Amino acid sequence: MTANVLLCGYSYHRERFYTHYKHGVPSYLFRIQTEGSSTVVAGGRTYELEQGDLLLLKPGDTYELRIEERAAGSKGSLISSGDYYIGCDGAWVTEWWERSPKAAVTRIDLDEKLLGLWQQIIAEKRRLEDGGSPELTGYLLRALCLYLERAATDTAPVSGRPFSVTRMKRFIEEHATRTFKVEEVARHAGLSVSRAVHLFKESYGKTMMEYAQEIRLTAALERMKYTSMTLDQIAETCGFGGYTYFHRVFKEKYGISPGAYRSGGGLTGLAAEQA
Repeated sequence: MTANVLLCGYSYHRERFYTHYKHGVPSYLFRIQTEGSSTVVAGGRTYELEQGDLLLLKPGDTYELRIEERAAGSKGSLISSGDYYIGCDGAWVTEWWERSPKAAVTRIDLDEKLLGLWQQIIAEKRRLEDGGSPELTGYLLRALCLYLERAATDTAPVSGRPFSVTRMKRFIEEHATRTFKVEEVARHAGLSVSRAVHLFKESYGKTMMEYAQEIRLTAALERMKYTSMTLDQIAETCGFGGYTYFHRVFKEKYGISPGAYRSGGGLTGLAAEQA
């Protein structure tokens, strides 16, 4: 099934701007506000978009975009609005759209992977003029759709958990293989350290660092199996800081040293060691 990128790009406005599709947009339209603010009228409703607001429209949806002056505290007023946008169509996109409800506007987390994917689609779209690959552009579009769908879903409470807890979990998953502090996780979720620590433990039955340790150990196991990296390199790139600490944590968890695990062909080496 097809997934076609019709137009895409990044726009930044410092002057008043207005556009209006009174008969509806001709294709699916995705727009993410990355800087400043704007006003959108879609489906008869008015939305004041701020950084992180995702707009999703289907063909035929009415759309009006206004970028105007906004109050800027003691500096008076200013005009500032930055966004990534993409217009697309195709049977795959239609099927993706119809398989679950899509809110017109959703607040999502802006992260480097999302914006990097959007930027790659823009670059590949330009390359099409010089013999680039429509197939690659189509697959990147599919990845973007799925990424946006997950990002929008993550904003909804899961099993009664507040969104701030989900944000903490996602932050840890993204940063587990480097050194980070609990304060960073709390700040990302907009919580005090004590509140963040309590909420996370209450929701998942483990501390943030215990969860990060699980991810680091899983990453280490994969690298020990499938790469030729040294154990020192694995310890450093998986967030343990050094081999000594990695050795201690690994042995506490699995009852076998990293070296014995690797030379014994995996955790089956544990049974042989204990026999």
